[in-house]
Parts: sequence; structure tokens; C-alpha cells
Amino acid sequence: MLDKVTSPANARFMLNKVPMRAGLGLKPEHYHDILDAHSEGGELPDIGWFEIHPENYMGEGGPPHHYLERIREHYPLSIHGVGLSIGGEGPLNKEHLARLKSLNDRYQPGLFSEHLAWSSHESHFLNDLLPLPYTEATIDRVCDHIDELQQAIGRQILLENPSLYVAFDSSTMNEIEFLSRIAERTKCGLLLDINNVYVSATNQKYDHFDYVSRFPLHLVGEFHLGGHAPDQDETGAPLLIDAHDRAVDDEVWRLYERAVMLAGPLPTLIEWDNDIPPFAELAAQASQAEEIMARNPVLGSRHG
Repeated sequence: MLDKVTSPANARFMLNKVPMRAGLGLKPEHYHDILDAHSEGGELPDIGWFEIHPENYMGEGGPPHHYLERIREHYPLSIHGVGLSIGGEGPLNKEHLARLKSLNDRYQPGLFSEHLAWSSHESHFLNDLLPLPYTEATIDRVCDHIDELQQAIGRQILLENPSLYVAFDSSTMNEIEFLSRIAERTKCGLLLDINNVYVSATNQKYDHFDYVSRFPLHLVGEFHLGGHAPDQDETGAPLLIDAHDRAVDDEVWRLYERAVMLAGPLPTLIEWDNDIPPFAELAAQASQAEEIMARNPVLGSRHG
């Protein structure tokens, strides 16, 4: 079995480091599944860690913080932002930055990550994570925003690869070069979303195993796994949607095993944000990820 997390009472801030285990996105539907057995003298679920979207916890109090405080006493935490619009044309929202800093200071997460995307324009906010052209100008803008974010919260972040449905004619480099140059310049780490790789590779018609083999895995601090929905484009060609509404696909599991073989075990999140299943179903997906990590304990290119 992989390293487990134990937590003495009232020692939540001792639990800062996210272990090389599988974690789950923390959902209100599962607060009681996590806490009730323990409150009755039983054991906590054997989950390595939990992740939150900070946008769901930006109020000062209320039930979200009540339950998060209790869960944070027993588990390490990761914060994964989806609303900063780090690739946007305009400046970062100062109030949003301040709220991210406040959450970081309050809960001391072991990992902090953001999407490579944009989701706002001027005063308009879009309910989507939109792609960017891979150009020198975009690198400059994203690096400036990452520098500002890392300075604001006082720590390194991880930047996640996107899921793509279109490609820009204006791009002058591929995604791996783009992400590598940003990480080199800002000293941020990378979050490799395995499902996003498979979705993008299918939609853009390139080899997903080759992508993972060429990725700078020594810069990766976390993996994500999630489900995608099959669809078709206007020509009838396969189109995958990063839906986060179902179990991890078999081919994504195979791609994840390849990544773990090359990089060694890393904290791995099971993402399931829509049509939330029972907690036991998510826990089973986490166990499957841990079985793959246990089969591949020797670090490969990460330290080679």
C-alpha cells in the first residue's frame, strides 16, 4: 500500500504535504460520507487528500467553510483555481487574487494550481475555460500573470494543460514547447491532466502516447484524471468533450499508466464535477489509480 496520511487531533496545519496518492475533488454531496463515520467513532475514508475549487469557498463563512475546516483537520488539501483567467488579455482581477491569497493562508494547501485558459473579458465572465494561441505574445502575457499570482500568494503554482477543441492558425509553437517555456521562465510547475491530453489528441488528431513521452515530466507535480463525453463534429469525425461527468475511460487509464511508468507516482486527482456519483464510486476510482502507482514505484525520466 502507498503511504497513508495519519492525522493527530487538532493538527490540521501539520498536514500540508500532499502525498503520492490519489485524491478526490471535495463535493458538498459527500461532506457527510467523509465525516459521519468518524464522528461516530469509526475510521475516516482511506483517501489520500482532497481538492477544492477556490471559487466555491470565497465567502467568509457558512456551511462550505464549516465542513472544509473539519475535513482539513484530517486530510491534506489542494486548491485548483478555475476562475482567474490567467490567459486573459486584461489584467488579473485584484479582488480575486486577494481572495486566493486569503484561502491559501487560511488552509495552507499542499498544492496550488490554475488552468491555462481565459474565461473573462473586461467585466464579462464566461462559464468556460477557453483556449489560447501559442505565440510569443501569449507567453509574455501568461508569464506576467503567473509571476503576479505567485508573488501574491507567496508560493509556486502548477499550471494545467488544457483540453482543446480548436487549434489557432496563429500559433507558432506546439503545446509542449509553450508550457515548457512558461515553466522555465516563471519557475512554476506543471499539472498534467491525462484526460485533457487524450481529449486534445483525439480532437486535434495526434498521438496521445507520444505527447506524454515528450512532455517535461520532471516539471510535473500532479496528475489529473477525469471522464469525457463522446460526440461528433460537423463532419462526423470523433469529438471528445472534457465533461467530468463519468468514470475515467479505459484508454485514459492506459495513458496514465504510461505517465506513471515514466515519471513515477505523483499526487493524482480523480475529477468528477457533474452528475456526481456516490462517494464509494469515486473512492473506487481513487483505488484504481493507487493500484497503478503501486505497480510502478520506480521513478523513471523524472529523475533520470
